[in-house]
Amino acid sequence: MSWTVERAKVAALSRDRQPDDPDLINARRNLKAARLEDYVTKVVADAPPLTPEQRDRIATLLRGAA
Repeated sequence: MSWTVERAKVAALSRDRQPDDPDLINARRNLKAARLEDYVTKVVADAPPLTPEQRDRIATLLRGAA
């Protein structure tokens, strides 16, 4: 799904929901994840192949581990 679709959902929910509304919070989270996915896809397409160690380090970052 395109991040622009997620942006439209955030815009629609923002019109009549409070900032702490769970649906709006979830929509914002989905938007950020979609934008990140788009960015990572573009970077990976332009990057040289990664070593297994490099992939593991990057995967660890994405999982949120220290």
